[in-house]
Amino acid sequence: MSARLAAVLWDMDGTIVDTEPYWIAAEHEVVEMHGGTWSLEHGKAVVGKDLLETGAYVRDNGPVPLTPHEIVELLLDRVVASVRREIPWRPGARDLLGSCRGAGVATALVTMSWRRFATEVVEALPAGSFDEVVVGDDVAHGKPHPEPYLLAARRLGVDPAHCVAIEDSPTGAASAHAAGCTVLVVPHMVPVPPPRTDAHRFVVRGSLAGMAHADLEAVLHRPVK
Repeated sequence: MSARLAAVLWDMDGTIVDTEPYWIAAEHEVVEMHGGTWSLEHGKAVVGKDLLETGAYVRDNGPVPLTPHEIVELLLDRVVASVRREIPWRPGARDLLGSCRGAGVATALVTMSWRRFATEVVEALPAGSFDEVVVGDDVAHGKPHPEPYLLAARRLGVDPAHCVAIEDSPTGAASAHAAGCTVLVVPHMVPVPPPRTDAHRFVVRGSLAGMAHADLEAVLHRPVK
């Protein structure tokens, strides 16, 4: 018999919360305050990426005469302020997370946002929503490297092959797939192409609305064609 679903590993920006517009607005503001111009295309280019990579991209393409770390701190100041005003939840995400917790399925947040921002979202969810939280400042290599998802699985004490990762971006999906997870992709800001290998571990849905933990069991164990 196939192993049961051991854990659900959740991306945050674009998956649980619709905060990508907040990030893009922050990028616009930081670039423009230094005399540059930004575009939606630039914003989409860094969706799902490690924040220091985003900072380097802003520095080079703004251009902004600051270090990547300084740029990230400016972006975080603005995005945290936006989330404190209003958290834009993605459809179905909180209900599915609650279903997983109610069924006793382990959960981890795996986000490239830094802890001071991720904490704002985690604290707005019911207590105990996540068994573990992996953030961008926990890892040496951000998405699309597998390290974030491997770290989450290791902290939970589970095999990534028995996990479903929920993602919205090419970068995040590549990270989860490389770690050995089955990936449930709900594209949001940008298209997410399937991997070149082991495509059976890649499932696309238009929304998380109406899904429960049993649907994730089905995703994990769907037949390989």
